[in-house]
Amino acid sequence: MFSQRTHWSQTHNALTLAVAARRAAGLPILDLTATNPTQVDLPLPMDDVALALFQGTTGIYDPQPFGLLEARQAVAAYHQGKVPAEHIVLTASTSEAYGLLFKLLCDPGDRVLVPAPSYPLFEYLAVLESVQPVPYPSRLANGEWHIDLEALRDMLDERTRAILLVSPNNPTGAVVHSEEVLELAQLCQERGMALVCDEVFADTIAAGLYGRMASLAGLTTCLTFVLSGLSKVCLLPQLKLGWMAASGPAELLAQALARLEILADTYLSVATPVQRALPRLLDLRHGIQATLAQRLATNRRVLQAALVGTTATLLPADGGWSAVLRIPRTKSEEEWTLALLEQDGVLVHPGWFFDFATEAWLILSLLPPQPEFAQGVERLAARLADV
Repeated sequence: MFSQRTHWSQTHNALTLAVAARRAAGLPILDLTATNPTQVDLPLPMDDVALALFQGTTGIYDPQPFGLLEARQAVAAYHQGKVPAEHIVLTASTSEAYGLLFKLLCDPGDRVLVPAPSYPLFEYLAVLESVQPVPYPSRLANGEWHIDLEALRDMLDERTRAILLVSPNNPTGAVVHSEEVLELAQLCQERGMALVCDEVFADTIAAGLYGRMASLAGLTTCLTFVLSGLSKVCLLPQLKLGWMAASGPAELLAQALARLEILADTYLSVATPVQRALPRLLDLRHGIQATLAQRLATNRRVLQAALVGTTATLLPADGGWSAVLRIPRTKSEEEWTLALLEQDGVLVHPGWFFDFATEAWLILSLLPPQPEFAQGVERLAARLADV
């Protein structure tokens, strides 16, 4: 009696079961996978956030399909005016933005190309819209991740409707190369596809990168959508506000926005108070991001120092919140993660969780509180040294 769209496996993997068993036994876990910014002891300006929301509260409901103009103007300013407010669409989350875009671009059975490695979200979002996600690979060469453009081109067919990017990538932290964007945009233009770039981690991009494209906002070669939101920009996932910034050839863009207006008007999912508070919230991001940058840099230095003399290699990253470790294949990733959890009380992600094509990799969040992170990393390093 249930939809095939929800016919995914509900079997728990061994690591999930081991975590549940450890918690049920009351045993401690040093969680090096934590990514909820509201639960990692970051000193966020919550009094200022509360004041912005209080001032944004209103008894007047003004249901604008794309969101209130003042909020969209704030987003346009965030994107440095590369996309006008009229081409900004507010959503309750980037997940909702993906859902709207799949509805806009795809019929049931159509395909979208999604990055791998990447966070395991696209499969669920696409399948819920009756769309087929097709992973395209990135390769690591000389310490840099590159999209395998040849493999990507081979995956295109007449039912491919969009290419999705995540830049900086989650978890590799790789920022897309400029020449890759140019080639992908040309492909999309020639084949009538859209380019969708998730830039939620863009504010963490390291300074001085050469040959990278920090943002696709304002790209006009093909129909382009840039996604972001308060969850990562201001570390406020609980406020449930994201957006998409649309650009592209004028006639095609006008058609897309006209259709999106009807789609967005059907849901009207973004609450009025957070929309009215958005200009002030985005003003607060500078201090918030400075605090975040310090946490990320400190934890990465601690990790780098701890790994000296071990069998693990910390991969470079252009941005993002994660650290990727290449480790010996003396054990499977499942064996490594289970040993760390059950013997050392340390929780990390295996590479397969993010669709790494080969073994063996471990993925850590750089967001946990510094004392807990340092303790967990010390145990991790001891485990990796004993090989």
